[in-house]
Amino acid sequence: MSETKKLTAIPFSKMEGIGNDYVYINDLAEAIEDLPSLAIQVSERHFGIGSDGLIVLHPSDVADFQMRMFNLDGSEGRMCGNGIRCLAKFIYDSDLWDEPSLKIETLSGVKIVNLLFDSEGEVIGASVNMGQPILENSLIPITADETQWVSQAFTLDGQDYKVTGVSMGNPHLVIFHDNISELDLETLGPRFEYDSRFPEQINTEFVEVNSRDEMTMRVWERGSGETLACGTGACAVAVAGVLNGLTEETVKVNLLGGTLKITWDKDDTGNVYMEGPARTAFSGLYYPQSH
Repeated sequence: MSETKKLTAIPFSKMEGIGNDYVYINDLAEAIEDLPSLAIQVSERHFGIGSDGLIVLHPSDVADFQMRMFNLDGSEGRMCGNGIRCLAKFIYDSDLWDEPSLKIETLSGVKIVNLLFDSEGEVIGASVNMGQPILENSLIPITADETQWVSQAFTLDGQDYKVTGVSMGNPHLVIFHDNISELDLETLGPRFEYDSRFPEQINTEFVEVNSRDEMTMRVWERGSGETLACGTGACAVAVAGVLNGLTEETVKVNLLGGTLKITWDKDDTGNVYMEGPARTAFSGLYYPQSH
């Protein structure tokens, strides 16, 4: 029997960034097999730990550490904005790193994370250079004749929308809409997610513009459903706000779980910067199910 098969208990931390909660595991030794199945197990809120998914710390050949992120259905995501802030805190709190800045490899590239501390030296959040937004439909990906979608006419199930496509490592469709609290996302979300124009499925954000420096959003995440927060989604919303002439380059984005500060340095670096909290809820040992 292999060493991996003998593993009976897995140390973990449950963490959240404005309500976007994940289970965090140190697998620098790369001893855990079948991470997608483990993600499904730990995410289940009755028989598991309960979370939006699983984030695993791995070694990296190109950065200080590598992040692998799995949705609650076991599918692997390319990037998670709230998750990477919490992972940076997880690394620092685990005495694996003692500098205020670190580089973390993701499937959407290496991200630079700067930790935020309170007056007593505890990590309470982070700012992240999320890189440049991807606006080309072929790269998001969106199957369409148009090169980009900015306030693009879009019909789904007989309903007309104006949509903007943005990738921040994950594909997003942003829809500006009034009275988003009244929307039935349980019905709408899957219809967008699995539409044939989105070959890798899509995350969909419904957004109200409060002012030129504040927006409120709800998000349907592919593979997870409606969540309290989505960091890459908030970044996509900020980019879409600028592209549609609705907001400034720095904006406060309110989500169900809290608020993020997003800046799109459009004309200089082109990068998007996200700042928000990171919190550990609890830690413990998880005993994987045998079947």
